Amino acid sequence: MENRFIFELLGDFRIRFFHAAVPPARKPTATVHVVDSMPTDHLPEGDQKRQAVRSMFDTIAPRYDLVNRIMTFRMDVGLRRKTMKVADFEPSSTVLDLAAGTGDFCIELEKGGHRAIGVDLSYGMLAAARTGAPLVQGDLLALPFPDGSVDGAVCGYALRNLVELPAFFDELGRVIRPGGRIGLLDVSRPDSRLLRSGYDIYFNRVVPKIGAALSDAAAYDYLPRSLSYLPDREEMVAMLRRTGFTDAEHRQLQGGLSQLLSATKD
Repeated sequence: MENRFIFELLGDFRIRFFHAAVPPARKPTATVHVVDSMPTDHLPEGDQKRQAVRSMFDTIAPRYDLVNRIMTFRMDVGLRRKTMKVADFEPSSTVLDLAAGTGDFCIELEKGGHRAIGVDLSYGMLAAARTGAPLVQGDLLALPFPDGSVDGAVCGYALRNLVELPAFFDELGRVIRPGGRIGLLDVSRPDSRLLRSGYDIYFNRVVPKIGAALSDAAAYDYLPRSLSYLPDREEMVAMLRRTGFTDAEHRQLQGGLSQLLSATKD
């Protein structure tokens, strides 16, 4: 597949360097080579986690959308739209879709009249993207954007995959201009004892079987276990506020099956 590098004028600044990006709306012609698979006997940390997460998403990229829609009964589509509504970006904003995957948020952003830029660690996911927005392969803990250069950011179902949340929030605070908005969506575990019981059965027993049948067993065994990476909601809100998002809010969605962090940069 032919690579390209992005060098575009965005507002009043010029992006001088990006990691290799891939052409949008083209499918990979060959399987991405897997370097490090996701361990099944423990949850990795640090550099091992970064490598394992990247390799895992490279592996599952070709069937990611299919499995995701089946696994969530398409509710992920509505949750992204809810995130957009809560984030309430100003008209014609330049918004980063972080951990963009196949570009679902990029598509929603462009439908809303915004300029989207997708960033993801996994080349395989970007290669399978269905959006025409600019796509950048890069680490969310070291975003290749100048300070205060974008109007906002969204992130879908990826907070638990990051090596370090405080460093990610610091990067959000650095690249987003004052007054810019964020919407960070991820899975959650319900507070209700009844819902939690059903959640545990579905995500710990059913989801891995769906993933094993349609994609990669180790990746979808990791999914329910990865929730333990996330701090509790009060701690995440406190982290954002310390980073300069003093109005940070946390919402439980779908009775607690998902959670949404939103905030405005001071």
